Amino acid sequence: MGIVAGLDSSPDFTRIVVCDADSGAVLKQGYAPHPLESGEGGGRPADVDPQAWLLSLGEAAGGGLLEGVQAIGVSAQQNALVPLDSQGNTVRPAMPGGDKRTQAAAADLIDRLGGREAWAQAVGCVPQAMHPVTKLRWLARNEPEAAQRVALVLQAHDWLVWQLLGRPSRRTTDRGGASGTGYWSAASGSYRPDLVELALGHQAMLPEVLGPGAAAGTTPEGLIISAGTGETMAAAFGLGVRQGDAVVSLGASGSVMAVHHEALADPSGMITSLADATGMHLPVVHTLNAVRAVRGTADMLGLSGIEELSDLAMKSTPGSHGLVMLPYLEGEKTPNLPHTAGTLSGLRRESMKPEHLARAAFEGMLCGLGDAMDVLRGRGVEVRRIFLLGAAAELPAVQAAAPMLFGTQVVVPQPADYAALGAARQAAWALNGQLPQWQGAAAQVLEPGEELPVGQAVRQQFTAVREQTHPGAFNSVGT
Repeated sequence: MGIVAGLDSSPDFTRIVVCDADSGAVLKQGYAPHPLESGEGGGRPADVDPQAWLLSLGEAAGGGLLEGVQAIGVSAQQNALVPLDSQGNTVRPAMPGGDKRTQAAAADLIDRLGGREAWAQAVGCVPQAMHPVTKLRWLARNEPEAAQRVALVLQAHDWLVWQLLGRPSRRTTDRGGASGTGYWSAASGSYRPDLVELALGHQAMLPEVLGPGAAAGTTPEGLIISAGTGETMAAAFGLGVRQGDAVVSLGASGSVMAVHHEALADPSGMITSLADATGMHLPVVHTLNAVRAVRGTADMLGLSGIEELSDLAMKSTPGSHGLVMLPYLEGEKTPNLPHTAGTLSGLRRESMKPEHLARAAFEGMLCGLGDAMDVLRGRGVEVRRIFLLGAAAELPAVQAAAPMLFGTQVVVPQPADYAALGAARQAAWALNGQLPQWQGAAAQVLEPGEELPVGQAVRQQFTAVREQTHPGAFNSVGT
């Protein structure tokens, strides 16, 4: 018995859900945007004062939202670096996850350790601009005086947990958050402090990594604060995914994440080996192009948006009358084709109709994600069921094509605050001492059925065009 809360501090806002600890039923909710100034061009700022996260949290929890709550779990944006001095004060503003300034620093780190394979073996991922280890390298190269003052390195959820506990001498994180730093190995379950020194130029303290279900501490008022975790891990926990499940996220870019029993080291860098919040592993493969490919097609056809493009695509048939779109509009990460462009193949007089182009865009997006899934399957990851996330997952064209192209059951969960729910579920675990068996997400279930052979044919058509256009692009990963 009990009442728990989960808060999700995303890049833009804080959401809080208050739940029954036994059933997971949502009792109350809160929301507040982060009080952030816009960055250049009106986008997100490159640097953020972490106090903005606390202000947003306080506003979201207003009106007595947390009255009666016995435990709180924290989910927060991943990869946000919070560098602190020896007194626990911020050396500089936090550096959020998507920071393109650090791309050169990532390349520098790869070279300094001896290549991509060396990093994959060391910590299960190859440095990218988003990783905290890369931000530390950028700091050492661009703000050396600030870098010299860094004594402790936290991420967003670590910092928030520490603040909720009153800034104790003990600083903690969880294995999920630690696995995305670039200096903690999911395979060995241990830090690589030498990589921190390689990046920053000197050693720094790192938070203690807590096990699943552990509590970070208790406030003077008796409120339990669980370990917390990153948004990806919290969302997976909130969805209730288990071994045999994969999660396909449809944003401007895309990702395929699966639950696996062991960490995977991938020298190609296509697989990022993350840990989850339960003791399992979450290998992830990213694509640079997903919804941006269908949005670009809608723009090219002069349509109002991807909803109208979906309606148009439903007038075509599987295979798009031979049209194949390789959706590599921004180059591509999976396969590793950073400097390529998209391709439209199979133009014939009968295929040159708007509805066939619309269908080819959706099929190209999903086949590209199918390629990413095959990278995981090629490493022994079992995928029996796919959770499809993102606003585009609701489109009829996506729901019609996804089961046949992925070749398995597709689950489209109802929209909900899954990261906050996952944080609340973690809080219930810390409160009661056992993994809570909450009911899974309410969802629409789609089966490939008799269209499975048709989907296989469309995938083969896509693969043939990809191999002809970019021969051997996947040779390094054996797909």
